Amino acid sequence: MAARKKTSSQSKPSYHHGDLRRALIEASLALISEKGFSALTLREVARRAGVTHAAPYRHFADKEALLAAVAEEGFRSMASEMRERMDTETRPTERLLACGVAYVLFAVRHPAHFRVMFGPHFNKPSDHEEMSKEGTHSFGLLMQSIIQGQQAGELRQGEPLPLALMVCSQVHGLASLLVDHQLDRPGEDTPDAEQIAIFQTRLLFEGLRRPAQNV
Repeated sequence: MAARKKTSSQSKPSYHHGDLRRALIEASLALISEKGFSALTLREVARRAGVTHAAPYRHFADKEALLAAVAEEGFRSMASEMRERMDTETRPTERLLACGVAYVLFAVRHPAHFRVMFGPHFNKPSDHEEMSKEGTHSFGLLMQSIIQGQQAGELRQGEPLPLALMVCSQVHGLASLLVDHQLDRPGEDTPDAEQIAIFQTRLLFEGLRRPAQNV
């Protein structure tokens, strides 16, 4: 007996509500990791996800909207990892240290997400409400840690925002160097991201400590 010919529904994966969006995000991350942003098109993402070329438009108006969804997920995941590491500490300065280290480690472990989150892919980031909200929330964890450190008398006083921006700039710079392998040296082991992050962040926080009062 001849084998029955597969129908189109048997030959292609089927997606119930919610699966297609997830599949498209995962396909985008894989494509970026393997070939870079220049290879990212909705058509290629659809092909990798095993759906029709028109399917991505059910969820995303264009490539920028897809990247915004990837960035939104990245900010949400980064905030979760920051909270998880911060929750192991009680002192405000140690929570701030944990926040910075978690930021760096997230970037190293999820470089495709990191590059989407902070790359020049959005004409006007504020147009992507959910992405902006998640990004603001993750930055808010850093702000909250600085304010708590000031209230506990462990960090220098003053407006917390400039201090938060300084910390963010430092840890983001280190994260970018590690993600792009700019700290690698020929013939040497790959730098330990966690050790470097802890060392740099502790050194940075020495400058944030409240100056000792002269007696």
